[in-house]
Amino acid sequence: MPLPHTLEELRSAIAVGQDKLTARMRDAAQYVIEHPHDVALNTVAALATRSQIPASAFIRLAQALGYGGFSDLQRVCKAPLEKAGQGSFKERIRHYRGEQLLDDPTDVGAMLGAFSRANIVSLEHLAEGQQAQALEQAIALLQQARTTFVVGMRRSFPMAAYLSYALSRVGRRAVHISGLGGSLREQVGALHGDDVLVAVSFPPYAQETIDACNQAVAAGTPIVAITDSLLSPIGQCASVMIEVDDAELLGFRSLTAAFCVAQTLAMGLAFGDGRDHEALKDIDC
Repeated sequence: MPLPHTLEELRSAIAVGQDKLTARMRDAAQYVIEHPHDVALNTVAALATRSQIPASAFIRLAQALGYGGFSDLQRVCKAPLEKAGQGSFKERIRHYRGEQLLDDPTDVGAMLGAFSRANIVSLEHLAEGQQAQALEQAIALLQQARTTFVVGMRRSFPMAAYLSYALSRVGRRAVHISGLGGSLREQVGALHGDDVLVAVSFPPYAQETIDACNQAVAAGTPIVAITDSLLSPIGQCASVMIEVDDAELLGFRSLTAAFCVAQTLAMGLAFGDGRDHEALKDIDC
């Protein structure tokens, strides 16, 4: 595999080669994907302290990817920051292909503009069509499903609620697993082998969603995972994984691209079921 020279190439190399990584190296890889800013601006010793992952795991990861050492991997993470602001330590909005400077986090108008531009980048990446095959496979699975169950907790809850609503509006039998009243396990317990579980989760990955996926695997239920990476714990057990990378500022993640995926799934099912334009006019999705 060619040596990764950009963040995009680095993400792809990690995804392709993850099976050859040790558990600790996968932890380091996940941290690199989620926190390229930290990797760019810290020594490997400081990074180990921040991440609670041994420094040796980052060094071995760099070597496994073909770099001479950690500094070469770090250089790839530094490039977008140097391009954006010559190493400025101001806040940055993370998105696919790098990070964007936010000069003054107290300037609401500037924050809106920066988030909007970062979301545009995420949507443009989605529009490139790299997930088209995964979407087609997911739609085919959902068409065969007796019932589609949808689970997403914490920040993913709105997207899961919307997707279950949209599926029901296009005539599919859909259940939103809300976990209200501590009933998550009982709700997931209704899954059968002829159902499909759509699981939505992004870092730091809700444990409830991971547990639901493990329960679905035990029940023999296929899983469609909507998540950020092949290294995601729900992506690894999925029959189909749709990779989504939305903009993120500090702990706040946009769901723009994720909602776009939900709309595509619902509309793809509607037209796959033979619906015409007239039948969809009053869907209200």
